[in-house]
Amino acid sequence: MMNFLKKIFSSLNNNSDMNKYLILGIGNIGSEYDDTRHNIGFEIVDQLSQNLDTKFESVKLAQRAEASFKGKKIIIIKPNNYVNNSGRSLVYWQKKEKVSLENILVVCDDLNLFFGNIKIKPNGTSGGHNGLKDIEDNLGTSNFARLRVGISNNNKIPKSDYVLGKWSSYEMSNINSLTISSIEIIFSFIQTGIEETMNLYNKKNFIKWKFSEVLKIIT
Repeated sequence: MMNFLKKIFSSLNNNSDMNKYLILGIGNIGSEYDDTRHNIGFEIVDQLSQNLDTKFESVKLAQRAEASFKGKKIIIIKPNNYVNNSGRSLVYWQKKEKVSLENILVVCDDLNLFFGNIKIKPNGTSGGHNGLKDIEDNLGTSNFARLRVGISNNNKIPKSDYVLGKWSSYEMSNINSLTISSIEIIFSFIQTGIEETMNLYNKKNFIKWKFSEVLKIIT
């Protein structure tokens, strides 16, 4: 089965337009999920579309925006479903737009990273993230880049309640800065590729922590 899937994606990549990029933000649809930790992917691609002076339109399986950036075509996708059903949208638009696997970037939250950390990787496991897991299952591979935005973890409350919870006032005060940094990383990925972008950004911490906020996490 794996050899069969590899042949399919190898054939797809051979016919791909290397000047096209697919940026997908993971999140839950519905205004009740605005400003929740699990929707940081949506927040970032919303701002990305504004920066590129383009708007989302309702299309099959998604909200879709399109723009050009330094000779590259960028397709921005927000699945019109919930986090754990993100994969069908990505696969559909990858095939329709003939985007190479290496030109896909998925933007999502990450419980395993402290708030303020942003990491970009060329592949990896889902790390317990149901959206990434669904994309891996639908895509048939985990070899796609992902931009993981740290939301920290809170073991005092159930995980689902935490990720679906609203940002704290301290977190909210830093969201704009983290969004800007994430978009800078996305542009770097498009312009210079994954390796150089990792070397440039993965060791940075993008906010200054208050000691009182650190205590909330470690105690």
